[in-house]
Amino acid sequence: MRSVRLRLLILALLPLSVLIPLLLVLAMARWNADYDDVLIAKVESDLKIAEQYLARLEAETGNHLQNLAESASLHQELEASPQELRRFLAQRQSNLKLDFLYFLPQEQLSDETLKWPVISAAAVGLTEHAIDIFDPQELDALSRHLAERARLPLLATQAASPSARQIEDRGMVIHAAAPVQQGNHQGVLVGGILLNRNLDFIDTINALVYQDPNTSQGRQGTATLFLEDTRISTNVRLFEDVRALGTRVSAEVRNAVLGNGQTWLDRAFVVNDWYISGYEPLIDSFGTRVGMLYVGFLEAPYSAAKRAAYWSILGVFIVVMALSAPVFLWLAKGIFSPLERMTKTMRRVEQGNLSARIGLVSNRDEIGQVAQHLDMLLDQIQERDRRLRSWADELNARVDKRTEQLSDANAKLEETYKQLVMSEKLASIGEITAGVAHEINNPVAVIQGNVDVIRMVLAEQAGPIQTELDLVDNQVMRISAIVGKLLQFARPSEFGNFAESLDILPVVEDCLVLVAHKISTQEITVVKALGRAPEVRIDPGELQQVVINLIINAAQAMEGQGTLTLTLEEVQRNGISGAMLTVADTGPGIPADKLRTVFDPFYTTKLGSGTGLGLSISQTLIQKVGGIIQADNRETGGAVFSIWLPAAAAAEVAAQ
Repeated sequence: MRSVRLRLLILALLPLSVLIPLLLVLAMARWNADYDDVLIAKVESDLKIAEQYLARLEAETGNHLQNLAESASLHQELEASPQELRRFLAQRQSNLKLDFLYFLPQEQLSDETLKWPVISAAAVGLTEHAIDIFDPQELDALSRHLAERARLPLLATQAASPSARQIEDRGMVIHAAAPVQQGNHQGVLVGGILLNRNLDFIDTINALVYQDPNTSQGRQGTATLFLEDTRISTNVRLFEDVRALGTRVSAEVRNAVLGNGQTWLDRAFVVNDWYISGYEPLIDSFGTRVGMLYVGFLEAPYSAAKRAAYWSILGVFIVVMALSAPVFLWLAKGIFSPLERMTKTMRRVEQGNLSARIGLVSNRDEIGQVAQHLDMLLDQIQERDRRLRSWADELNARVDKRTEQLSDANAKLEETYKQLVMSEKLASIGEITAGVAHEINNPVAVIQGNVDVIRMVLAEQAGPIQTELDLVDNQVMRISAIVGKLLQFARPSEFGNFAESLDILPVVEDCLVLVAHKISTQEITVVKALGRAPEVRIDPGELQQVVINLIINAAQAMEGQGTLTLTLEEVQRNGISGAMLTVADTGPGIPADKLRTVFDPFYTTKLGSGTGLGLSISQTLIQKVGGIIQADNRETGGAVFSIWLPAAAAAEVAAQ
């Protein structure tokens, strides 16, 4: 019944649940693209306003100089003493809000001064203005205050182009010059405004482009003037009261705007957040791209508005779907009701009640006919069941006798078969193990022989690699020990125990050397806190096997980066002195529900690359000598495995 109900429900709601979401996705994608286009168009409009203000400021500076150059007051001052002229120009500089203003007589025009296009244009009678870059010496010649104001320390900025410079000490200047032709006094009047740290200039642009962001119509916008890729005047904030002067634009924006001369209209990361941004290259009087003008507004409110719209539409769709399903089920009740009665009847029949019937149904359609026919079939089934039961009782009596005899014979056969299979398995394992051990011994003997030859050939010159040769010897001995254990498994009566008293510290140091290749390929820091601990009684090869397994597991858990901490100390357990070795990592740790199963055979987290036997074998080797191995999670993150082994003296007493 549930299947029919579900199918009918899917059939009815399929157009609503598939086609409408598809149309919504397409509509939202189109709306999102149009919405983004509107934002880009808005920032483009803002950038044009900022450009117009900068162009107007340049033009006003040139007009002021032209008016002053043609004024009668300047003519009078030119006739006066040089001191009076300087005082007059200083006053006019203050009135016109210029950062410098000076007069160059015709006779003082030289190649040095005429290198500026604005001055060379004024020298031939044309008033000119442009943006120019002054080096520190030129600023200092105008005013020491200007040189100090232009100096900015460069701050490290995310995603900026690499740069060896630490200080930006050049100045970006609105540079203007007007010709002076006052009787006998010929020359050029030069003035300008330094834009470095010119917060009034940048705040005026911000006020023109953006309304108060605290109002409902306002946008959280910023404006910036760049000298090349460095912010020299901005209202972008590093902190609440600290402007981001000296920070730099991203390498992507720099390459597009300064490198290719493009206008950037897109989202960009500005200091500490994402903005819908517009960047325009600034050209100096020489035709060189020397900086950028930027405006942008915070992207977060618009992204939040888009997410809210998405969730609203999704919520409406879910509500429509939630209301549609019960309405459809209510309308389809006339179909489901007879089907439910048939289903309940069939369930009662399945449970053994062959007298269950559907009864009369109000429907006279195909479903009603099926219900009546089903009752007739149930009557026939009940009668046949009665006959079959009588036949079955007779057959059961005969079968019981034969079944008892067959059961006894089958039990004996099964027991015999199990014994044969176990014997065959043990024989095969013993034969394979002995063969593998024999095959390993041959290359091991060759390795040992060649190491001995190396010692004989090098003689006293073998000193620098003596440690490596000793490690090879130790590992050859370890292989031999493993082979011995394989042979012991194949012929256990021929072998004994190889446990001995030893200091754990050298074993741990050897393990680190053996796994150095594994650690060196990753960014793993090894921290050793290996203190003094009593000697323990254990096979060195088995202990080395356990420690290497734990170190490799920790390195794999950290996935290429982290800190591996090895700690060795003396610890007493239940009044028995012993050595405690811990191996801790900074990986993801062990799930709490898996802490008790990590030592189970075949449990592994490295599907496809691990057998799941490493920790199980390690636990067996440690417990065999009376030790304890445990796994836990660190409070600071990562897993920690601890091995406690009783002191050799305590182990000997326990053995007695």
